[in-house]
Amino acid sequence: MIPSLALSFFAAAALLAGFGRRLRRTAVWLALAPSVAAAATLLAHAPRVLDGEPVRESISWVPSLGVSLEFSLDGAALAMGLVVSLVGAAILAYTVWYQRDPIPLLGRLNLFAGAMFGLTVSDNLFGLFVFWELTTIVSYSLIAYDDRSPDARKAGVHALFVTALGGLVMLVGFVVLGTEAGTYRISEIAAAPPSGPAVTAALALVLAGVLTKSAQVPFHGWLPAAMAAPTPASAFLHAATMVKAGVFLAIRLAPVAMGNDVWQGVLLTAGIATMAVGGWAALRERDLKRILAYGTVAQLGLLTVLAASEATVAASVALLLAHAGFKAALFMVVGSIDKATGTRDIRELGGLRRTLPGTWVVAVAAAASMAGIPLTLGFVAKEAALDALLAASPAIAAAVAAGAVLTVAYTTRILGVFWGPERTAPSSSPAPGMTAAAALLAAAGVAFGIAPGPVEALSGSAARAAGAAAVALPAWPGPKPALWLSLGSLAAGWLAALLPIGPRRGTAAASAAFDATVDGVLGFARRATAVLQNGSLPVYLAVILATVVAVPGAALVTAAASPAGLVPAESWLQAAVGAAAAAAAVGLLALRNRLGAILLLGVVGYGMAGLFALQGAPDLALTQVLVETVTLVVFALVLGRLPERFDRPARPAVGAPIRVALALAVGVFVTGAMLSAAAGRADAPVSEAYLERSLDEGYGRNVVNVILTDFRALDTFGEIAVVATAAIGVAGLAAGIRGRSER
Repeated sequence: MIPSLALSFFAAAALLAGFGRRLRRTAVWLALAPSVAAAATLLAHAPRVLDGEPVRESISWVPSLGVSLEFSLDGAALAMGLVVSLVGAAILAYTVWYQRDPIPLLGRLNLFAGAMFGLTVSDNLFGLFVFWELTTIVSYSLIAYDDRSPDARKAGVHALFVTALGGLVMLVGFVVLGTEAGTYRISEIAAAPPSGPAVTAALALVLAGVLTKSAQVPFHGWLPAAMAAPTPASAFLHAATMVKAGVFLAIRLAPVAMGNDVWQGVLLTAGIATMAVGGWAALRERDLKRILAYGTVAQLGLLTVLAASEATVAASVALLLAHAGFKAALFMVVGSIDKATGTRDIRELGGLRRTLPGTWVVAVAAAASMAGIPLTLGFVAKEAALDALLAASPAIAAAVAAGAVLTVAYTTRILGVFWGPERTAPSSSPAPGMTAAAALLAAAGVAFGIAPGPVEALSGSAARAAGAAAVALPAWPGPKPALWLSLGSLAAGWLAALLPIGPRRGTAAASAAFDATVDGVLGFARRATAVLQNGSLPVYLAVILATVVAVPGAALVTAAASPAGLVPAESWLQAAVGAAAAAAAVGLLALRNRLGAILLLGVVGYGMAGLFALQGAPDLALTQVLVETVTLVVFALVLGRLPERFDRPARPAVGAPIRVALALAVGVFVTGAMLSAAAGRADAPVSEAYLERSLDEGYGRNVVNVILTDFRALDTFGEIAVVATAAIGVAGLAAGIRGRSER
């Protein structure tokens, strides 16, 4: 059931890509169907999940290795799954009216929804990683949706690079964590959390994925840049779902990580810094969409702070739900304003409450929840968070309250476009469907603020699944310290909005740092390529051989074993043949005549054939003789088109001392490796089994022939086919050359 829901999103995306334009209006229902089905299924299972009975399913992936895909619908997965499906359905409906040609965007949004839904319900670390990286890839296609825009392509690469790199580091942490736990199933790891230094290292690696995906400082720069995406994609990815994947993972791993000082310290530090950086940057922006982007960064910092403490996990889930609703609604409001007026600059907008009254009402309701005005879900969640933090850590509560001041300030500036004199008159009114989609989410924020019971049950179930305690979410908490702190933040935020804070000038530091990093890496790559890939075959060979000597050679020196009873030669004839081959090899280095060098090279090869014959391998010796003979013939044919003597380069690419030293090092390495391999044999050689089986199974005394024709018959057939193909090619080339010479 659960896997089929994820697959339905992918199926809808495929159908939209292949037949969307033919289906026309039906395509809209096809795009909405997976989200509606997922929401209905999740709501149907909600009573069971809220009672503490997760729904678990498994699909065998690689049966021979015992690998399977596990899925679990617990409290945390239910909360995030409802965000993906319900908020996603509203955004998909909004897309139909917002986009001139909505079919391609609807397909990509469904593909992303499927990846996000799979990430949400995955109960296997590897399965979660697959969906995690799939969201990264699909988000790139959405951010860079306008492939003609250099800014969109650059923003897509920025997001892809940062989040994919964090995900790869996280994968290493998953491997270590699963190895220490003895299982890669998340529910089993949570039931019996492992501990120790290796687990701490694993959690530190997992933090790379958490921080990059949720745009925490210093990795936050990709999120504001991603505003190059169409507004529906921004509402879905960067407000409601993908950016919360890191927070969601922190909640899922809470049973393992909650008592870990490294985990909590990093999340608290990064979260507080992100709140401050994002909130201040939002105040300095003048583009409505970028204000919301930096506001999202700031509130992701708050969510990260809340996910770091066991006392605030439930409040974190409640705020996650609230943020998904009000921020997605505000993104849709900004899209409506942009469509109607052609601008998002707050300096060019004013008086929109008179010309866009429906949009104004939606904006006020959503902004009230974002600012934490009483009787909204944002207020309820924030009060629960402040109340828990005041009891656990007043210093962190003060930091959260300071962040709330910035939130109220930039929220006030957003709403400022609806007041004052009219500056840019709308050329059209937003489509009713656009306003209705945003209104549903904004209304939910108000409704659940007045009656937060369902959110309380959902956040409590998610907290219990994470090993934390549920908290009460009253609509009105009464005169408590958290309330006075919250009201003080509201007043201070309204005053801060009146301050003359200048706009940002130049590129944001995070984006500039990313650009500098990319330019530095590319510059180093160009310089390294100029040295290592300079078109010189001697240089290439020297680099390869030096690597062989340095890497496996170092291991050979430290772990080599010499064979016992080593005999230089078993007879005087072996010694003589070996000495002749060695002398020919040394003499080859001194010759400048090509023909003489080829003949001496043949002597070396024939010497090897002689050693094979003396060792009792006549078939191998015959093969070597044939190979050497063919090689000599080919070389002799080529010599007719080459100079008689080798030319000495005026400035060789690799100097003679380096060549001599490298040649000696490679020779010593190969010799040592052969001797060490012979000495390190622990089992009987496979040749003994071939000797025993050749008579019984192959009915032959010539072991080599039996191996080639019986034991390795298919390999031999393939080799013959390769040789035959090469022979046909050579014959064709020779015929072509002969034909040209005759003409």
